Amino acid sequence: MSYPTVALIDSGILVAYYSARDDHHLKVCKFFEQYTGRLITTLSCITEVMWLLNSDWRLQNRFLDGVAREVFECCSLLLQDFTRIAELNAQYFDLPADFADLSLIAISERLNIAAILTLDSDFDIYRRYRNQPFDRVSLPT
Repeated sequence: MSYPTVALIDSGILVAYYSARDDHHLKVCKFFEQYTGRLITTLSCITEVMWLLNSDWRLQNRFLDGVAREVFECCSLLLQDFTRIAELNAQYFDLPADFADLSLIAISERLNIAAILTLDSDFDIYRRYRNQPFDRVSLPT
């Protein structure tokens, strides 16, 4: 299977990787064994993962160790990203979109990264600038 050299990574994938109880854990682990490119996320996604893993501080610390070792990169939001997130929040008011998802859309536009690793079906609806869809990275079967 061919993967992009750079992709965004959403919270659900990270939770699935660190939590053996997650239904997608084995597929996500297999992906991480095969993938050699860069994975980029945002601090809001990192915060969301910490909250979702809150029942086990050991999993949280394994995740934080992955952040510290740069298993994936944390892209900081810039001031203009917040303006774009507000626009996206109005655009997707009916979903409703969460801040972590909107932060990924904003950095996808700024960094020109269409590939995303996600379990969230909302990324089938979300559009990047000029109505471009995301390229969802498939997990191995």
